[in-house]
Amino acid sequence: MQNPLLQTIEALAKEKGIEAETIITAIEDAVLTASRKYYKTNENMKTRFNPDTGQVDLFAIKHIVSDVEDPATQISLKEAQELYGGEAEVDMEIEFPKRTDVLGRIAAQTAKQVIFQKVREAERENIFAEYNQRVGEVINSTVKRFENGDLVVEIGRVEAVLPRKEQSRAESYTPGERIRAVIKGVNRGVKGPQIVLSRTDPALLIKLFEQEVPEIYDGTVIIRGAVREAGDRAKVAVYSRERDVDPVGACVGMKGTRVQAIIRELRGEKIDIVEWSDDPVLFVTNALSPAKVQRVTIVDEPDRVMEVVVEDKQLSLAIGKKGQNVRLAAKLTGWRIDIKSEEEKRREVEAQFGELELGDGSANDQQADAGEGDRTGAPEPVAPAEEPAAVAGGGDEPQ
Repeated sequence: MQNPLLQTIEALAKEKGIEAETIITAIEDAVLTASRKYYKTNENMKTRFNPDTGQVDLFAIKHIVSDVEDPATQISLKEAQELYGGEAEVDMEIEFPKRTDVLGRIAAQTAKQVIFQKVREAERENIFAEYNQRVGEVINSTVKRFENGDLVVEIGRVEAVLPRKEQSRAESYTPGERIRAVIKGVNRGVKGPQIVLSRTDPALLIKLFEQEVPEIYDGTVIIRGAVREAGDRAKVAVYSRERDVDPVGACVGMKGTRVQAIIRELRGEKIDIVEWSDDPVLFVTNALSPAKVQRVTIVDEPDRVMEVVVEDKQLSLAIGKKGQNVRLAAKLTGWRIDIKSEEEKRREVEAQFGELELGDGSANDQQADAGEGDRTGAPEPVAPAEEPAAVAGGGDEPQ
């Protein structure tokens, strides 16, 4: 029959989610600490748990030497051979049993504190190791209480925190409510590991799509990027590995069922699903959805600057509320986007033509003043006679 103490150790280990060996080691360390306080000697003590008796045996370890310098930790070869015969040799160690039933109540309290501390440390280390490997994973949690704006939630047998800055401003919570959040990180704290959750991280959006869209889960459709302004709007760039699979349609689902499930989870956050492309012009065009783009021009490729022209009536839609649409598109594509309406672009072109016309007129005046006196050998600029007239005519177009 199994020893009652060993049964208790195994039950505690199961409850705390740690190894039974960890608790046994904690008990051995506790008895060792209490023994040192009781005996108050310089002896080299050692403890060993006996699974048969359920007792922790205490020993004083002595080293066999030729000449004894410290009687508390050493024993002469002659004395060792008297005890153990010819088997005893120099540099061997001998264990001398010591009593543990004399430790008393104070020593028992010390042992209890050490056991609790060791078990608590082992439990915290296990929690840290488990959840540190799950960073980026979406988990279910239950709202427990509020602390200075932060939300304390329960994840199984441990608590986690949803900081105020990681909460969507469009959401409100009540104790006992179940919410899904992504594990953003695990911090080591004085009171143990602190699991930090987030409802605003784009990783939550990506994981929700993986759960709702089978084509993303099996790798047919790939999410190439996701950006959010939590509670308002999000943009997701998707790409299909197979020609026959429409990545946007797969994410939207029949009558929008798939994306609607995600929108409900995010409490009404609008989601734009756009097709990713390795052509930056096409990608930016798609990213500005739902606005219709007339043309896109790469202004500065090294600095990743683009100019986008849209119809006048599409300008406000392309920019979005407080610049939200173009801001999210820029984050998603990695390009700086300068949006202009057709009217703005036409005025800009007319202004450039006007400057060019003025420049050509002053150059012709300088040539007339120089006349035959120019002897520098530099070639005189020659412009077709029709060009100034064409430019001038272009400036007379109706505004």
